Amino acid sequence: MTFELTVNDKTHIVDAEAETPLLYVLRGELGLNGPKYGCGLGQCGACTVQLGGKAVYSCLTPLITVGEREVRTVEGLGGVDSMNPLQQAFADEQAAQCGYCIAGMIMRAQALLDENPHPTEAEIRSHMQPNLCRCGTHMRILRAIRRVAAVPAGAAA
Repeated sequence: MTFELTVNDKTHIVDAEAETPLLYVLRGELGLNGPKYGCGLGQCGACTVQLGGKAVYSCLTPLITVGEREVRTVEGLGGVDSMNPLQQAFADEQAAQCGYCIAGMIMRAQALLDENPHPTEAEIRSHMQPNLCRCGTHMRILRAIRRVAAVPAGAAA
């Protein structure tokens, strides 16, 4: 089947099976390496992208379900020379150790900040809960998000 996808503000025509995971198309067909294959079961969040502004596991999202919703990957937020504020905060807080989870973490956090620019600490923690960091940099990740959201550490929910 042929699908027309808008990814990071660019239109792409891809030929793939309807049930092909979005992750495979992003990486294999479009060469976007931000979303990672972690577990393939929607349990780690390394593959997280935004679909229509919402954080989704791209490993579990069949291509047929994308429809006309825009897909945004970490590459669509900014690059090394022009990071968006969240990417810059992750760099400033040294939130990446191995870096494998970071693109998914950033995309989940960006979805939260797009919907709620000033979430509480409890909202940040709840929203980020589905994504895992096996290196244990969760506290740095939370600091980076708080930096952009201007939420002090330990602020009441």
